[in-house]
Amino acid sequence: MGYRVAVIGATGNVGREMLQTLADRQFPVDEVVALASERSVGKEVSFGEDQVLKVKDLATYDFKGCDIALSSPGAKVSAVHSPRAAAAGCVVVDNTSHFRMDPDVPLVVPEVNAKAIAGYTKRGIIANPNCSTIQMVVALKPLHDRFKIKRVVVATYQSVSGAGKEGMDELFEQTRAIYVNDPVKKQKFTKQIAFNVIPHIDVFMEDGATKEEWKMTAETRKILDPDVAVHATCVRVPVFIGHSEAVNVEFEKPVDEDEAREILRKAPGVSVIDYRANEGYVTPVECAGEDAVYVSRLRRDPTIRNGLSFWCVSDNLRKGAALNAVQIAEVLAQDYLQK
Repeated sequence: MGYRVAVIGATGNVGREMLQTLADRQFPVDEVVALASERSVGKEVSFGEDQVLKVKDLATYDFKGCDIALSSPGAKVSAVHSPRAAAAGCVVVDNTSHFRMDPDVPLVVPEVNAKAIAGYTKRGIIANPNCSTIQMVVALKPLHDRFKIKRVVVATYQSVSGAGKEGMDELFEQTRAIYVNDPVKKQKFTKQIAFNVIPHIDVFMEDGATKEEWKMTAETRKILDPDVAVHATCVRVPVFIGHSEAVNVEFEKPVDEDEAREILRKAPGVSVIDYRANEGYVTPVECAGEDAVYVSRLRRDPTIRNGLSFWCVSDNLRKGAALNAVQIAEVLAQDYLQK
C-alpha cells in the first residue's frame, strides 16, 4: 500500500524536481497531486517518464486523506497552507524559509540529523534547510564527529537557479543581450549577473550580513551543533545550476588530511573527487543532475591550529532542495507512517 503525496508549487523549478525525484527513487505512491496557484490550474507537469499530472488549485485543495506534502511555493504562501495541510493530518516537508527556525519544527538533513524527524508530531511540519546549508553540513558532519568543529568560514558561489526560474531567465536574456549588443536589463538581481558576480543574496541585515549568510549560520547551528561558529559570505554567480562553496574549518582536535579524506569517502551522501591535477576536482557543470555532495581540493590550512580547507559542490535543485525533501519523506514512510 502506497502513500498519497501532494507537491505544492509543482510548476516551479524545485516542484518539478520534486516530482522527478519521487519518480526516480520509486517512492511508494498510490497517488501524486500537483498543486500551485490559481493561475497555473490546468497546466500539465510530468511525473516520471509516462505520467502527466494536471495542476490543481492549492487555495481550494482539501488535504484530508493526504499523507505527505512536499512544499515549495514561497515562504508567504507556505505560511498559510503548510499549517492548513498539517491540520488535516498531512505531514508537510516544507522547503521554504518560513518554518526553519521555529523551535517546534525540526530542521533536517537526513545524513546529519535524521532522528530529529521524530519531532514532526509537534506541528506536523518538517523544514528543509537552505540549499547552501544542506550541502555544507553533509560534508561537515562526518568531520565534526571525528575532530569536533570550532569554527567554519565559508564563501559560496551560488547559481541563479537558487533565485528560481526568473533568475535563470535573467542570466540567459542578459547573456544574449550582451552578444547581440542589446541593452542589459536587470529585474531579479540587483546588478547585472551575466559575466559578473554579485556579493548579495537576500536582504541586508543590521550587522551588514545578508539574510542568506545569516541562514547558513543559524541553520548550521540548529542542524549540526549550537556551539559551532559560522561566518559566511554568499555570492551569486553566472551559473545556471549548482552551488559551490570554499569551506575553511577549524577543529578542536588535531586533524589529519589523509584521515579526513578517508572519512569523507565513507560518509553517506558525499563523493570525494580530489586529485592534484588538471580536472581533478568537480565544478557545477559536472554536478548538475547528480545527487551527491562533491568534495574536492581537500588540504591542510597551515595558518591556524587544526585547520582544513575544501571545495564543495552540489546540485542545489536536487540535494539542495528536492532530494533532501524526498529523503525526509522516505524516513517518514519507513519509520513513522508505515502502512
